[in-house]
Amino acid sequence: MSERPYVLLSCAMSVDGYIDDASPERLRLSTPADWDRVDTVRASCDAILVGAGTVRADDPRLLIRSPARRERRAARGLPPDLTKVTLTWSGDLDPDARFFTTGESPKLVYTASARAAALAERLAGRAEVVGAGDPPELPPMLADLADRGVRRLMVEGGGAVHTAFLTAGLADELQLVVAPFLIGDPSAPRFAHSGVFPQRPDRPMRLEEVTRIGDLVLLRYLTAGRRG
Repeated sequence: MSERPYVLLSCAMSVDGYIDDASPERLRLSTPADWDRVDTVRASCDAILVGAGTVRADDPRLLIRSPARRERRAARGLPPDLTKVTLTWSGDLDPDARFFTTGESPKLVYTASARAAALAERLAGRAEVVGAGDPPELPPMLADLADRGVRRLMVEGGGAVHTAFLTAGLADELQLVVAPFLIGDPSAPRFAHSGVFPQRPDRPMRLEEVTRIGDLVLLRYLTAGRRG
C-alpha cells in the first residue's frame, strides 16, 4: 500500500482565476459536457474530498451521476459511489447536509484531534470523525485514507483546500477547466490563495493534456511526477 493516495485536484475557473462571483447564487462555470467529464473522473477514483467551507456553501451531494458508470463500478466489485471526505478546522458542519445524507458509501470527517470527540458525537450515525493533529494536517489524513484502501483521491475544492495541497507538494495532478469569461471582483473566491508553492518558475508543472470542451478548455497538469 502506498503511503498516500494519488491526489488529483479538479477545478473550474474563469479566465482570471475565479471559482465563483460574489453574489449569493452559485455561479456555474462548467457545462453539461464538462459535468459529464467530471463524472467520468469521479468514477475512476476511490474517494472524493471537499473542504468544510464547500460543504456549507454549496451543499454538494458528491455522487456519481451516471447509472452506467455506477453499474460498471459495481461489476468491478467497487461501491457505486466514492467515499466522501471533508476536512474541517472549526468542526462547523451540519449533520443534515447532503454530504452526509446522500449516498451509501462511507463519509469521513478529518478534524483537529482535540475536537474529534465532540464532533463525533454531533455527527453520530452520519460520519466517522478522525483526528488529524492539532491543527489538522494533510499527511496524517492521507496516510489514514491509504490505510483504508484509497488509492486515488479526487479533490474538488475549495480554494483553501486546493492551496493546502499545492503548497504542501501533495498534489500529483491538476485538472483545471477554464471558462470563457472574466469575473474581475477581488471579493470573489479564487482557485488558489496566497502561499509559497513548489510549482514555481524553475520547477513548473508538466502540461500533459489540452482538451477543448465547447468554449471551455481543460488543462491537465502533472505536478509531482507520480503516475495515476
